[in-house]
Amino acid sequence: MDLRRPRTGAWKTALRGPRRLLAAAAAVVVLAGAGTWTALASDDAPGVRRSDQRLDMGTSSEGREVRIDTSYFTAGDPGERRPAVLIGHGFGGSKNDVREQAEKLARAGYAVLTWSARGFGASTGRIGLNDPKGEVADVRRLIDWLAERPEVRLDKAGDPRVGLTGASYGGAVSLLAAGYDRRVDAVAPLITYWDLADALFPHGVFKKQWAGMFLSAGGGCDRFEKQLCAMYERVAVAGKPDARARELLSGRSPAAVGDRIEVPALIVQGQTDSLFTLDQADAMAQRIRGNHAPVSVDWIAGGHDGGDMETDRVADRVGTWFDRYLKDDKGVDTGPAFRVTRTGGIDSTDGAATLRGATGDRYPGLASGVREVPLTGRPQTFDNPAGAAPPAVSGLPGIGGAAGGGGLSRLSSLGIGVSLDLPGQHAAFESKPVRKDLRVTGAPTVRAHVKSDSEDTVLFGKVYDVGPDGEQKVLPAQLVAPVRVGGAVDGTDVDLRLPAVDHELKKGHRLRLVLASTDLGYASPAEPAAYTVSLKSGLKVPTAPGVDTAAAPLPAWVWWLPLTGAALAAALLVLGRRRTTAPAPDPELAEVPLHITDLSKRYAKSTDRYAVRDLSFRVEKGQVLGLLGPNGAGKTTTLRMLMGLITPDAGEIRVFGRAIRPGAPVLSRVGAFVEGAGFLPHLSGRENLELYWKATGRPPGDAHLDEALEIAGLGDALSRAVRTYSQGMRQRLAIAQAMLGLPDLLILDEPTNGLDPPQIREMRGVMIRYAAAGRTVIVSSHLLSEVEQSCTHLVVMDRGRLVQAGPVDEIVGSGDTLLVGLAADVPDPLVAKVASLPGIASAVRAEGGLLVRLAPAADTGQAGSAASRLLVELVRLDVPVESAGPHRRLEDAFLTLIGGTA
Repeated sequence: MDLRRPRTGAWKTALRGPRRLLAAAAAVVVLAGAGTWTALASDDAPGVRRSDQRLDMGTSSEGREVRIDTSYFTAGDPGERRPAVLIGHGFGGSKNDVREQAEKLARAGYAVLTWSARGFGASTGRIGLNDPKGEVADVRRLIDWLAERPEVRLDKAGDPRVGLTGASYGGAVSLLAAGYDRRVDAVAPLITYWDLADALFPHGVFKKQWAGMFLSAGGGCDRFEKQLCAMYERVAVAGKPDARARELLSGRSPAAVGDRIEVPALIVQGQTDSLFTLDQADAMAQRIRGNHAPVSVDWIAGGHDGGDMETDRVADRVGTWFDRYLKDDKGVDTGPAFRVTRTGGIDSTDGAATLRGATGDRYPGLASGVREVPLTGRPQTFDNPAGAAPPAVSGLPGIGGAAGGGGLSRLSSLGIGVSLDLPGQHAAFESKPVRKDLRVTGAPTVRAHVKSDSEDTVLFGKVYDVGPDGEQKVLPAQLVAPVRVGGAVDGTDVDLRLPAVDHELKKGHRLRLVLASTDLGYASPAEPAAYTVSLKSGLKVPTAPGVDTAAAPLPAWVWWLPLTGAALAAALLVLGRRRTTAPAPDPELAEVPLHITDLSKRYAKSTDRYAVRDLSFRVEKGQVLGLLGPNGAGKTTTLRMLMGLITPDAGEIRVFGRAIRPGAPVLSRVGAFVEGAGFLPHLSGRENLELYWKATGRPPGDAHLDEALEIAGLGDALSRAVRTYSQGMRQRLAIAQAMLGLPDLLILDEPTNGLDPPQIREMRGVMIRYAAAGRTVIVSSHLLSEVEQSCTHLVVMDRGRLVQAGPVDEIVGSGDTLLVGLAADVPDPLVAKVASLPGIASAVRAEGGLLVRLAPAADTGQAGSAASRLLVELVRLDVPVESAGPHRRLEDAFLTLIGGTA
């Protein structure tokens, strides 16, 4: 018996797009291609040391050599020992997907190792779905490797202090490693599975949509181990799993070693996830907690089907989890034992569902605080159609995450139903209107009697929230629970466990239980059949009474006031006024739309790393200004400060002479379009804009709705439902929303994202027309050719600093940049020699040759000489010059200005 003591010892991401798409799936990555988070970090990762190495893992069960591609990250004092973290990537991805996360953890004091799993990235071998003899064995060898590193803290010889994290596929291997290797000290699995057989074959029903996408994301059958490929083909043809298939997948699942996972586990699971549902996290939590290990459970608003991944908040939780259990920092707050994110209406600024957390001091599971709700309805008979077609639609597994900017689940959270139950193919049972709000947290259950004229019977259970009018119905998180019913020919009672959700049923609404014979995401029996269903109980609804929604935080002085008395309150009030008093308006800038002076903003928790530093520029009326820079240049941070969303550490922003502060009145003269807008698809374009303006609380006459719509150029489409709009029309409607009130300064962040060339051309006209009336537009975009045609002026940023500002024509046609045509390619060392020549600021490769930027005359003391000497120096260096002259493309100018780091 192993009597070893229980071991004690960041994650920031967004859903990845797929590596390969099914014809029916426009935006999907399975098993953690849909769940890879990345941290915000610069490309340089200042202070982080990285080394890449391919490690030999021996031969596979099929006799193939396996080499695993790794990256190792450290920072700080090389002589200091620190805990280690292994980060697994998502299915269909590689180690590169978690590089920024690794850099962030390295800066936080960890030695971090990332790797590409077998069959992905530059690693060899076939995909084994976390085979204990394959991928899990690889992780154990990686831990061996860490134990030999001088930077890694050891608990004993050969035993490093190590934690594992990863999303979905990477999350599962984290759990498996903890079960197979006693050296693992803490895990933080994200949106992953406990039992892959239960996930893909829930209650004996084949989840065909997700399984097919999974195979595609892996690159097809030939990329998998032969037995996995044979298993998939066998199940897909039969339309249902067999015992061998279940045994194969279960044996490669964390559940197989659940009794051996005894380390602290932070379990983050998605509410909008039809691939790995909350049931998977529940089984995970119950088993690990049963092993007497610390467990916290966090239900986020996103998942494999889309939604909000809450990247910042979850990154902090993962970081503090490792700080507590790997660094042994007992003072760190790892958060509540249970947290669930709840939606709370619509944010009028962007149409998104607002989020608020609810917490409990213990994990309630999926069946606490059960309340029975009576349902009415006689026994009902319905058909399973031949070929199970057409199927009912509960959601679009994996595809829904790309719909509407936030997935079908987002529409559900906003009270909009999109599901479809076909006549004659389902039974429905309904409750009376509830007398007060009812919060459902967990998995409802019901007992039904099922009779069928077929030996093979499959039902799909789902619970709708039905509005008072009986028409509007919402399927929470678009989830459905399948069940294969045995013995139905003679009639049998079945206990149905419905999808686990967190959903609030409002007063006057009703619950509707639907049992259907088909569903788009699953395989149903192909033989036609008739089913008869009646209920044996009401709907038993869990309410999790110990989970409380967090109230909005009150200002600190509210708590101090009763304790300190009126005198202290008066003093605080005076101090508060001093703190919030804005600088006096500058009359000389009263007609200047934007004036930025010495603006700086540090990264969070950093004293010397800047997102924006010493930035100054000015924008005049009538200009369309393009804000350019590579990723990490500080553009978004600058825009957020400009809109009053965050406060600068230094410097000043003035709009029409008035200083910007959060909530500053002058912000009413600023309109913004950032990352799209959320519209209610069943309303017309005009109705959406009217609803938005009403939410601002400003007089209707101030909206200038017709003028904004004329500029946007939507025409007759305004009277149509938004769900009929093309992507380009939605973008123009979103910009029309930003233009309501005709703000004098309009800010557009990537307004052409997702548009085709004709739509981009239309968007260009919108911006130009808006500025033509004497207003000002600031547009941040990565489409350089479009910026060149749309903008009158440019501000180019790199690494938080201003590189150049001025009219487009001057920057594009600047005499300080030359295009040197080459008769043949030249090696990198020779390019570096050119860049180091006296009077040369930079030299980078470009199509057709080299882009060479001359240093300003003031920097070299050789006014007018650099250009004339350049050709002489090029000949001396044996550069095969074919031509030389000033360049004329913005793309060339941009690459030259930032030194080719975009």
